[in-house]
Amino acid sequence: MGYPRRCRNLQLAAQRIVEYHDGVVPHSLPALLALPGVGPYTARAVLTFAFDDDVAVVDTNVARVLARITGRVLGAKESQDLADKWLPHGFARDWNQVLMDFGATVCSARKPLCVDCPVRRRCSWRGVGLDPAKASALTSKPQATFVGSDRQARGKLMKALTVSGVRPDELSNVMGVVEKQRAQRLADALVKDGLIQLNEYGYTLPTGN
Repeated sequence: MGYPRRCRNLQLAAQRIVEYHDGVVPHSLPALLALPGVGPYTARAVLTFAFDDDVAVVDTNVARVLARITGRVLGAKESQDLADKWLPHGFARDWNQVLMDFGATVCSARKPLCVDCPVRRRCSWRGVGLDPAKASALTSKPQATFVGSDRQARGKLMKALTVSGVRPDELSNVMGVVEKQRAQRLADALVKDGLIQLNEYGYTLPTGN
């Protein structure tokens, strides 16, 4: 599931579906977007892949394809509008899957197969000059090194909490972070996300959920 926040949001979304939708996943874009952790991509993916609706899905691979074919740096709204315009009604599920796979395997981020690309004639970039996809919204950006990152520090704290509680004065040591203010900021963020809790004994994993 990736980051712990995603697992937490999945649980909260399931609870919301049971409470407000009688345990049935809602079949509308506004209702899906109202669920915890569900954004435009996830909501549209549910509509097209689960309900077979005529909805265009824009993930990082699709956004890259759109930017390169048009030869322009695209914002999130423009990418979605363009995907909606190109969507062949009645074939949305297949079209979305094909476009995602095409972006992942042919029009890829690191080694695009421009010479053998089946839509080369329609592409405005063709692997020459600045890649418009690199500055476009919704496309993947290089991730920071994991070692020494906030992600690593948060992970260390949550792993330690599976064994025992952690006192506030132990945060820096447990997280491997020299700056106490940084350690406190990261712990506060985890508390805010509901992934850990602070009580009279210190930091612990949530209980009763």
